[in-house]
Amino acid sequence: MSSSDSAGPRRTALDALHRSLGATMTDFAGWDMPLRYGSERDEHVAVRTRAGLFDLSHMGEIAVTGPQAAALLNHALVGNIASVGVGRARYTMICRADGGILDDLIVYRLAETEYLVVANASNAQVVLDALTERAAGFDAEVRDDRDAYALIAVQGPESPGILKSLTDADLDGLKYYAGLPGTVAGVPALIARTGYTGEDGFELFVKPEHAVALWEALTEAGAGVGLVACGLSCRDTLRLEAGMPLYGHELTTSLTPFDAGLGRVVKFEKDGDFVGREALREAADRAAAEPPRVLVGLVAEGRRVPRAGYPVVADGKVIGEVTSGAPSPTLGRPIAMAYVDAAHSAPGTGGVGVDIRGSHEPYEVVALPFYKRQK
Repeated sequence: MSSSDSAGPRRTALDALHRSLGATMTDFAGWDMPLRYGSERDEHVAVRTRAGLFDLSHMGEIAVTGPQAAALLNHALVGNIASVGVGRARYTMICRADGGILDDLIVYRLAETEYLVVANASNAQVVLDALTERAAGFDAEVRDDRDAYALIAVQGPESPGILKSLTDADLDGLKYYAGLPGTVAGVPALIARTGYTGEDGFELFVKPEHAVALWEALTEAGAGVGLVACGLSCRDTLRLEAGMPLYGHELTTSLTPFDAGLGRVVKFEKDGDFVGREALREAADRAAAEPPRVLVGLVAEGRRVPRAGYPVVADGKVIGEVTSGAPSPTLGRPIAMAYVDAAHSAPGTGGVGVDIRGSHEPYEVVALPFYKRQK
């Protein structure tokens, strides 16, 4: 099981294995996690062209079960969770009463009255506390299952072939944003298809005591097609190229889903009241009347890399702020996501720069995502 003593960060079931592979470890959201094993760029390229293997056991799993589990989740979250079919998953958010985003989530419906909510590592306790509080009056149970799972992801164009060699589960029938129980390399797993890299891929939820055997089986199965172990660093550049938001960067409590350009996840038409409904209705009306800053892509003309918090400028004025930035191995140039004033948000808009330590570096505004895989 993952250890969690007050002396230091928690360790996943794969901790010793990462160290044996020479991983550079880092404290991430209270967990000791692999940042990289060798070259971040090589790991990134492997996922884009072949396959990569990730330990995501730091993610926060929360079980919601009982006769009113669906009603509770409809009340607690902004999405219509009751309409999710068994075996399917939904991307959604949990908001405060004032509409601010507490976290973005994936919710899997495992059975008629059984759901698995997966939160970001940094917000797992916040989400657990909010769901527990919001469960009052519902015939449903909220359970912290963070120690019940290890989570391993295999991502990249070779990932279906790798996994097919280890399971009889119907991977061809497994749609994007779905999950099914199966056995992988003799290990019972929830097999999901909800990646965060812009590539096809799978997440395998297993018991912690099975994690090492599964990792080793996947490593062996992928050896002939170039699968490599990947750390959190390349996961960040992969999701950035794919235009996927990261909590704490593109999403925060100071933004509503409408401010983040993700108002589509808020379902006002669902049955019953939900936390934040009134504030979110006002946010939707505000966004319709006066468009908020828009999340756009920026591609550098030069080589200097923008970082979160750097001002975006045009005509000598600050028009926005960078939320994430990094060198893009796929584009060969630095890229960033930024919120900018609507007047400067159209793809191709010129005259935009990023203030990098007092120097205004030229950038081109582009539509997100920067990268889209060929189907």
